[in-house]
Amino acid sequence: MNNTTQKKSILSKDGVSYVVPFILITSCFALWGFANDITNPMVKAFSKIFRMSVTDGALVQVAFYGGYFAMAFPAAMFIRKYSYKAGILLGLGLYATGAFLFFPAMHIGSYYPFLIAYFILTCGLSFLETSSNPYILSMGTEETSTRRLNLAQSFNPMGSLLGMYVAMNFIQNRLHPMDTAGRSQLSAAEFEAMRDSDLSILIAPYLAIGIIVLVMLVLIRLTKMPKNADQSHDINFIPTLKRIFHIHHYREGVIAQFFYVGAQIMCWTFIIQYGTRLFMSQGMGEQEAEVLSQQYNIVAMVIFCVSRFVCTFMLRYLSPGLLLKILAIAGCVFTAGVIGFQNIWGMYCLVAVSACMSLMFPTIYGIALQGLGDDAKFGAAGLIMAILGGSVLPPLQAYIIDMHTLLGLPAVNVSFILPFICFVVIIIYGHRSYQREKRVLKDN
Repeated sequence: MNNTTQKKSILSKDGVSYVVPFILITSCFALWGFANDITNPMVKAFSKIFRMSVTDGALVQVAFYGGYFAMAFPAAMFIRKYSYKAGILLGLGLYATGAFLFFPAMHIGSYYPFLIAYFILTCGLSFLETSSNPYILSMGTEETSTRRLNLAQSFNPMGSLLGMYVAMNFIQNRLHPMDTAGRSQLSAAEFEAMRDSDLSILIAPYLAIGIIVLVMLVLIRLTKMPKNADQSHDINFIPTLKRIFHIHHYREGVIAQFFYVGAQIMCWTFIIQYGTRLFMSQGMGEQEAEVLSQQYNIVAMVIFCVSRFVCTFMLRYLSPGLLLKILAIAGCVFTAGVIGFQNIWGMYCLVAVSACMSLMFPTIYGIALQGLGDDAKFGAAGLIMAILGGSVLPPLQAYIIDMHTLLGLPAVNVSFILPFICFVVIIIYGHRSYQREKRVLKDN
């Protein structure tokens, strides 16, 4: 089979091509990747700007991923009643609104208005992901759905890379270089002047992305998008929930997704704290150590992006469940290295974890939604609610990090026991999925 035929089989159904809708919706994957990964370094940035602990700074992740959790099922009911396109448009509108709210938050000069802005922004992301993921799955046959979603998700880390680059070069490098300890010695007036200057730097990228999101909203609004011919507009909320949560591979998929997202956010957020401790122990200043840590984070994202394409190719030859299991085992091995090493090898292991994570989100997603049909709209909402793992688990890790030393090791090293546990859960799900895939093949 030549490449052209393969592409048609992946992005067409019943002779109808979905190439243009696929490109437009895939662009949205990059947009929420940008939002996710410009935000992870903000835990450290807000901690410094407002002279807070790591635990308080981690409230950024609570607000960010709490919005995903709160809006997932309302988003599912909305798109069930209307359409995927309507859900995407509303999601883009909320995304832009949250981004623009950074401007009044800066003038208020308090931490909590930023948390509200993050919450509204991610309510929009919840609409986007709840709509876009099952929409991509529907753009072709069910046999190629997991490969198709992995292909679309391959563009998510491109947005993530841009978010990391912007965070490092347009925020972290431009904040005042005074470290957290030095800021604690400032007078109230000096602190307010430095805080306001730093906040004006921090909000600029969010205002810019708000404008870009509005442009995307108009573009999708003016484009004719395909409708799901068999879509039911009846909500039937409780019966549908009972039906889908009685499906083992779906119910277990929600649990696995909760732990996967928690692991991803912990590894990408606290690489800054991990690297800062490591490089400061070698004599670097705090800001220099933070910037170098973010450079390693960008390398991790490049590896994540490349690995996503490689793993998508490997799905031609390995079943999704088996590949998920193999990568989760590798994730456990590298995370053990992050905990045990107290030198640069620990950072290398932390970067390598990203290669293992690249396949996990879309593969868990695709496995969990197999066979759900129109119920996939609510099924998608449950999987988006599982993103709550990114809100619940990072504060627990931050609490451990604030202990400074634990069990004779730096607490930041010990804190990575939480991602290790997450990967163990994913190993179990991958194994059970692989066993189910073998049974299906045997029955056929």
